[in-house]
Parts: sequence; structure tokens; C-alpha cells
Amino acid sequence: MLLEAPVYKELFGAVEIYEVQKVIKLDSETRDVGTFTVKNVPREDIYRTLEDIAIVVPMKDEKLQLVDGVLKAIPHQCPIIIVSNSKREGPNIFKQEVDLVKHFYNLTRSRIIMVHQKDPGLTEAFKKTGYTEILEGNSVRSGKGEGMLIGLLLAKAIGAKYVGFVDADNYIPGSVNEYVKDYAAGFLMSESDYTMVRLSWRHKPKVTTKGLYFKKWGRVSEITNRYMNELFGVATNFETNIIATGNAGEHAMSIKLAEIMPFATGYAIEPYELVYLFETFGRWGRGKEEVYDQGVEIFQIETLNPHLHEDKGQEHVKGMILSSLGTIYHSELATENLKKRILEELRVHGLLGENEEPPKPKVMPPVEGIDVNEWMKTLEDEAETLLKFEV
Repeated sequence: MLLEAPVYKELFGAVEIYEVQKVIKLDSETRDVGTFTVKNVPREDIYRTLEDIAIVVPMKDEKLQLVDGVLKAIPHQCPIIIVSNSKREGPNIFKQEVDLVKHFYNLTRSRIIMVHQKDPGLTEAFKKTGYTEILEGNSVRSGKGEGMLIGLLLAKAIGAKYVGFVDADNYIPGSVNEYVKDYAAGFLMSESDYTMVRLSWRHKPKVTTKGLYFKKWGRVSEITNRYMNELFGVATNFETNIIATGNAGEHAMSIKLAEIMPFATGYAIEPYELVYLFETFGRWGRGKEEVYDQGVEIFQIETLNPHLHEDKGQEHVKGMILSSLGTIYHSELATENLKKRILEELRVHGLLGENEEPPKPKVMPPVEGIDVNEWMKTLEDEAETLLKFEV
């Protein structure tokens, strides 16, 4: 793969964030390119790295045609982890998903683990290992962040070195194939064990009366990125526009980084990852010494493929804006002036009343302290919906 070389980066303590790198050629020869502005990541290295990347697909009542396309597009070398929170009665969409996955396995012999988010076995596994912050009542709380955390633990349990996330509502399966290879390229460019790769979509098409209009930014991303850059700027005293992936649903991390990070619930999860890294490793003496020694590397890669996903409606958009800006608003790095501008933004969009504040994100602690072997054994013994397909 040929990408723009990771030339420019900005530092905040031990956090290194690279400016967006564009994909120049998805598949390339391994010979030298002969220029310092282009990075050549060998094809064979990418395919070797794919074996170490577990791909987590959180889903909830998605169209089965889209799920089918996403699963078929994930490179065969990657183990697939499906965490579903879909309906199990009236109608039983989860059963349809299980049937789809079984058929997919029979055709491809891909490595797959699947579980329902509300499985009582998950509740028991979390109780037994003392991680009750993910529970609500007698089951795992609903939410994308909770599904991602379950996927992370499953990835860790099977010995994956990296974990990547892709959404299940993608209309262009080929883009998913690229996303995963972009993750591998990012990890191969990294010199740290603590690495994150966040994807910036080349375009986000919208259907209009004149056909497809290829927008550069989604509405939520545009707003989140602006205020995330302001947060970075007021914290470092240097104005910037380097952050382009504040809401990157498609992103991946080394397991070493993922297991020491708290996960936010709801729509706050992706922006909270950045806020947490800035708050913790942007200053010295607040986290693991080894992380400061190696640094946290954040790569932002602009995909070659556009991203066309299911339109979840205006309420979904409003919820994402409120959660994303609430995450920045409640950061300990935010100044009073920045908070004031966020409140004005939210009121302009009709998302807050005159004397209201955005909600503070609910945060689950890191999973590093969980005995993952005990967690997995309990899940295997107690689960009703756990499916494991191995080659």
C-alpha cells in the first residue's frame, strides 16, 4: 500500500498525533518508491499483520443485507467478533443474524465468535471478575461502547495483538476491506506498542434529487473536529486543525493501549478516547511509565473509498452532537471560554435549554485488571448465545 508519509505530527506530552495521510494506492509492489513523501507498506507485511487483528462488529437491528456484505468484506486472515444487541422477540432478528453467520461460516470457514450483548453468561462473567460497571440491573447495559468493550475482551481472550472496529451498516462492502488493511498499514508504521489508527472517510455521499453528492464532512464530524482541535489548542497553547477523526467509528488499537483505556458509553465513545489520552498522557506522571517511555501514536488515514452507511435520522445526529460536545465540555482541559462556546453551539442547534449543560459521559474503567481467562471460561460455561466457529 502506498500512503502519504507520516511527515508532520503534533505532540502533547507523550501523545503523538499525525496529520491525515491519504491512501495513494491500495495495492503496490514492495520495491522502493524513491521519494520521502510516500510511504510504501509491503503487501506481504499487511497480510501477515491481518492475522493479529481481531475485527469487532457491534450491531443492533441492522439490515441483514448490509451485515452480510460487511462480513464478506473483512479479510479472511482476521478473526471476526460479532456482538449483537438485536431484538430476540417480535421479531427475533438475532436468530436471523445467527442463521446468516452460520451460512457465512459454512461457505468461508472464517474464524468467528458471536454473542448477544444481553446474554446472562456475560452478566455472570462480569460479576465473577468484579467488573460490574458495565451492568445495569441483571444484564449488560445497552450501548455501542458496552458492545465494543465485550468485543475487546473476546479479542484479548483469543490472543489478538490488535483490535479493530467496523460498523455493520455499511452499503459499500469493499470499503470495509480497505478499512481493515488501512488499520494494518497504520500499525506497521508505528514504533510504539501503544498505537491507535483512526480513519477519515474520503467522502460521505448523500442522496439528493440530482443523484449522489459526495460531501467531504458529515455534520457531526465537522462540529466535533472543530471543538476537539480547540481543546487540543487551549491545552497546548498552540492553535491547530490537526484532528480530523473526532467521531471515527472505524478505528483500531493495539490491545496494549485498548486495555488501559476507559470506555465511554453511547455516542461519546470515539471522542472520549482522544479526550482521555490528552488528559492522561498529555501530562506527565498520570499513567503507566512504560506508556510515557514509548509514547502513544495516533495515526489518521484518509480512505480511498467513500463511506455510505444507513441514515439513522435527525435524532441520531442530534444525540451524537450532544454527546460529542458534552465529552469535550466536561474535559478537565476545557477552559471556561471553550465551555461557553460549546454551550452557545448546542443552544443554536436547539439541543440545550438556556440554563442546561450537556450530559457528562458515563465512563467504564479500563479492562486491564480483568482476569480474561476466568472471564472467558465463565462465559463459555454460562452463555446461551455464544457461538465459536474455528477453522
